Amino acid sequence: MTANQRLVVMLYALHPTDRSGAVLETAANLAKLVGMAPPVFSRTRKQVIEAGWLEQTEKIAHIKYYRLDPKRMGESVVVPLRRAT
Repeated sequence: MTANQRLVVMLYALHPTDRSGAVLETAANLAKLVGMAPPVFSRTRKQVIEAGWLEQTEKIAHIKYYRLDPKRMGESVVVPLRRAT
């Protein structure tokens, strides 16, 4: 990962999220937080998505929101079945 890619992943890891884990902030505002130009932030975020670190959670109007992929964070996303005894 490049330095910018690590910065984007850390931003999504540390930024407040909704119940689904999505960061409900525009790319322009997130770019400003880390001192990146919005086009650089968007390009870097696309690279992080392609690498499997982020996933889109919802889209409101024309704005897409993303969260860290729970599998990449080591979370189990499958609930194990219980056996009837």
